[in-house]
This record gives sequence, structure tokens and C-alpha cells, in this order.
Amino acid sequence: MRGWADNPAESFAAAERFVVTNPGVVAAVAVAVLALALGLYALRRFRRPIGARFRGVLANRDRIVVLMHPNPDPDAMAAAIGVACLAEQVDTDAVLQFSGQIRHQENRAFRTVLDLDLERIDHVSDLAAPDVVLVDHNTPRGFGGAGGVLPLAVVDHHPGEGAGEEFTDVRTDYGSCSSIVAEYMQDIGAKPVPPDQHASEIDAEYTVPSTVATGLLYGILADTKHLTAGAAAADFRAASYLSPGVDEDLLDRIANPQVSAEVLEVKARAIAGRKVEGSFAVSDVGQLSNVDAIPQAADELIQLEGITAVVVCGEREGTLYLSGRSRDDRVHMGRALEAAVSDIPHASAGGHARMGGGQIQQGTALPGGANGGGGGGGAGSVAEQEPVSRAEIIERIFRSMAGDV
Repeated sequence: MRGWADNPAESFAAAERFVVTNPGVVAAVAVAVLALALGLYALRRFRRPIGARFRGVLANRDRIVVLMHPNPDPDAMAAAIGVACLAEQVDTDAVLQFSGQIRHQENRAFRTVLDLDLERIDHVSDLAAPDVVLVDHNTPRGFGGAGGVLPLAVVDHHPGEGAGEEFTDVRTDYGSCSSIVAEYMQDIGAKPVPPDQHASEIDAEYTVPSTVATGLLYGILADTKHLTAGAAAADFRAASYLSPGVDEDLLDRIANPQVSAEVLEVKARAIAGRKVEGSFAVSDVGQLSNVDAIPQAADELIQLEGITAVVVCGEREGTLYLSGRSRDDRVHMGRALEAAVSDIPHASAGGHARMGGGQIQQGTALPGGANGGGGGGGAGSVAEQEPVSRAEIIERIFRSMAGDV
């Protein structure tokens, strides 16, 4: 049988005749080959570990802003320094920014002990670069013009609809955002640097400096109550991965900061003034200057024997702040608080199953006379209704925890 090599000229002529007489078949084959090539490219691209993909997004930018949520906690700050660490190792400048304040003693200790360079912003014009990476939240908030920010990337573990233009990784089953960032590091083969060594002594293209490893571990511990609440298997794996680089002295200094007298007083007021219905407790601690004392008081109250779900509320500058904790499978605290304030104007709430929070602008009223102060049919304006009383809010919280709202 004669083959292609026996008479190449004749073979080329035959191929040319086939192309001319069967253009549809040739086009279909060409499309199939192109689709196969694109499919193989996509498969190769998306089979890469997600940390490698995130590294690629960062490497394509000269400068980024790593933006934390307002009043950042250890998990937010840890995730931010982890992302910045990865960015700088691919020659991308990173600026860490936040809105609000850092007031909680644990948060201040985290920032001080790790010597973090964090910039506070009030307006979108304060952002140090157009490319923004959100960590530990998925929708920009807390500063003027936040609604107009389209993030480059989002890395978070909270529920929400926010997304990044080029990269979105929201894992609500993880206990902390720090675990996600630690996983990125592990994906690219980064090695934690022991506290008694320098990065130059480590045989690896990428490293996790000891301060970053320590921060990420504390971020995991802080958001999972030391791996006892809401922790997933991934949080344990991340903690194990980071452990060789953890500086125990720095960790102890962050974990055991001095506590202000007001925080202790608010905790005492929460315990003494608690109202209990069954295994649920709500406590109004009144006026205070440090709102970070409210979640700390909730952490204390949930430890009381016989109590399975608690909410502590307190007021500062016309805003009532709510903080809840639950170890009761019947009470999803984030949903309970959200339901309790759902029809109150200028109120918001949410969170996870085990913890949640919310804010209510004092002096606002229920629409349509729902608070008992309006007329029939809801004809009056909200401004004409009676403001929602603290007693009514507390009753709503109890009903919501009991599933009656």
C-alpha cells in the first residue's frame, strides 16, 4: 500500500481536493481542535492550586491595597499581613488600610506587638491604589464612597454576595480568614521561618516570616475561640502548617494584654443586670465609651451555667450595639439578631451560628405603628411613630432566639 511518503505531491493534491469539496467538515474539525486546545488550557489553568492563582493575580499588579473591614480584629489584620507578605514576594507593593478604629485591647496588642503599619482611611480618595483586595469581608463599607469600590479580589469566610473583579474566594465553612491565607501560602510551597532563623537560611522560593506565621495562627485562634467553636478541619490543618514559624513569646503578649477598668465594669454590669428566660439571657449594659467591651461581656455571659445563648447590648453616641453568642443548636445567632431588627429602620445585624452582632440607631421607629404608637393602616410617617424602646428590642431578641419572629 502506497503511503504519504511515496508520493507527497499527489497526497497534497488529494488533501487540497478534500478541503475544497468538504469545507463544512474541515471547519468542524478546526473548531473541534480549537475547542480541545482551549479546554486543555482551561483545565491546566484551573487545576492549579487556588493559592497559585491568587499569587498570579497579585503578580500582575505593581501596587495593591489590602483593605480590612472597619475596626479590624486579629483575623482581619492577620489575613491582611499574610496577603501583603505574599504580594511583596512577587514584587508587588502592598499597603494595608482600614476604616474605623482599633480599640479592643486584644486588637491593639496585636497591632503593637507585631509592629504593623496600618493606615486609616475616611474616604475612597484615601485608598493608596486602585487595585483593592478585601480580606475578612466581601463588600467595602465604613468609609465615604465605599459603594463605588470594585475590588480586584475578595478573600473572606463570612456570608455575603460581594465578589472581586478577577478573584473571589469566600469559604463560609472555614472558621477564620487567616486559615484561607495560610492555605494559599502552603499551596505555593512557602515555608514558615522559625523565630530563631532568618528567611535567607530557608531553602525555599517563598517563606512565611515568623511574625506573619504568629499573626495568622492568632487570627485562627481568635476567630475560633482557640479552635473550640466554629473551627473546621482546615483551621486545624492551617494551624499545624504555621506552627514551626510561631514565636511563642509574641503569641503570649498578644493573647494576654492588659484590660481596662471599663471593660471589667461592663462585664460586671452584664452579669448583674442580665434578664433570663429559660436558657437565654439578654443584658443591657447602658451607656459606655468602649463598644469593644460589649462582645467581651457576651463572651463572659455565655459561660454562665445553664445559659446557652446570650445577647448583650449597650449604647454609644446614639447607636445601640448588639453582640450575641450561642452554644445552642436551636439558635443561629446571626439569623436571630437579623430577624429581631429586620423591620427597624436604620438597623442591621447578622453573623454566624455561634456569634453575631448588630447596630440600631436610637430614636428610630417601627413603620406603620408596629411598635404600638401608630394609627391604623400605617398611614402616618415613620417620624410620627414612637421610637422603638429598649424593652421592646430586648423582647424581640428573646422571641427571635426562641424562634417566634
